[in-house]
Amino acid sequence: MNWYMLSLTGKDQPGIVARVTTVLFEAGCHLGETSMMRLGGNFSMMLMLRSEKQQSEIEQALTLVATDMGLHVHLDVIEGSLHQHRIPDVRVTVHGADRAGIVSRVTTSLAEAGLNILDLESDVIGTEEEPVYIMIIEGQACKGLEAIEATQAALESDNIDVHVEPVETLIG
Repeated sequence: MNWYMLSLTGKDQPGIVARVTTVLFEAGCHLGETSMMRLGGNFSMMLMLRSEKQQSEIEQALTLVATDMGLHVHLDVIEGSLHQHRIPDVRVTVHGADRAGIVSRVTTSLAEAGLNILDLESDVIGTEEEPVYIMIIEGQACKGLEAIEATQAALESDNIDVHVEPVETLIG
C-alpha cells in the first residue's frame, strides 16, 4: 500500500467532506489522520490516505468532484506512519496589532527558544482600521518552559502581548 497526502482547497460550501470522502472510499482508499477547517470563507482539508492505487488513479477519481465543486486538489506520495502523536506541553497565546511580519517574528523567537510547533491557529479581530492578530500556538518546549517564557520580554517590547502556560495532558 502507498501513503499519500491529499491537500484540497476551495470556496466553503456544504458537502465537500461528504463528497470527497465518498469518492476516496469508492476508490478503495483508507483514511489516516485528517485536518479540515474553514479560513476566510474558504475550506481547506489535508488528509493522509493509504491505497494500492497509483497516484494518477486517485487524482483521476477526484477529478469530477473537484470540477463540480470548484476545488483545487494536490496529491503527494508520503512516508505514512500513524500512532506517533507528539503531545504538546506548552500553549502560547499571542495578541498584537496586525502587521506584516508578526507571525514570522513570533514563530522565529519561539523556534530559537526551542519550541517545536505542533499546532498554530490564528485569526484577525478588531476593525479594519485597528486590526488585531491573534495566535494560539501549541507545541513542545524542547529547551524547557523557561526558555519559552524568556521570549516574552523581547516580543512584548515590540508591542506583542504573549501569554505562556503549560499544557496538562491526561492520558489513560
